[in-house]
Amino acid sequence: MDLSHTIALGMGLAWASGINLYAALLMLGLMGATGHMDLPPGLQVLQEPVVIIAAGFMYCVEFFADKVPGVDTGWDTVHTFVRVPAGAVLAAMALGDVSMGAQVAAAIVGGALATATHATKAGSRVMINTSPELFSNWIVSIAEDVAVFAGLWTALRHPSLFLVLLGAFVVLMIWLLPRLWRAIRLIARRVAGWFGGAAPAGGVPADVDAAALRLSLRHEPGVEGRK
Repeated sequence: MDLSHTIALGMGLAWASGINLYAALLMLGLMGATGHMDLPPGLQVLQEPVVIIAAGFMYCVEFFADKVPGVDTGWDTVHTFVRVPAGAVLAAMALGDVSMGAQVAAAIVGGALATATHATKAGSRVMINTSPELFSNWIVSIAEDVAVFAGLWTALRHPSLFLVLLGAFVVLMIWLLPRLWRAIRLIARRVAGWFGGAAPAGGVPADVDAAALRLSLRHEPGVEGRK
């Protein structure tokens, strides 16, 4: 495996870990066990039957949990502590027999990439959960699974193309994440207002409602004369 394949595999695993870690582990484990690819020494443990069974079981659990509004956000929250370190470890293990410094560097970059993709997925799901219908969760979840399988296949077969696409995806995340964060903060404030009694039943904050009332009274005929 040449340098471009090694880098593409390591970054591909980090990227995929932030979206669906178990799908990535299952795919590489099956490909290694069936002889469709030679895994680097550090990743050969993935083709062990017990690892494949564990990854397959967790993939099935995530397949259903990821499609239920609310449950998917809880699942993503818990997996903040799983996907990010796994992405860092897999990126380092993909390098094979290299210096400790190179492995640490790969872990740093891989962890950062897994964090970004995980944050993008989790933030997008919070926004999608505000939709009243249920089909959007299924569509997005299935699209994420397909993207993981297709992305890893591209990383293995066309590493240069994958690295170009990954660079474009990173630029997209840099643009998208601040907007997702602002939108999530707005949703959180509204929810806190509803439960805290700061907002009326119509969902309008009390201070905004009072300001609107004063403005309407100011322009109501006869009001100025009564002052």
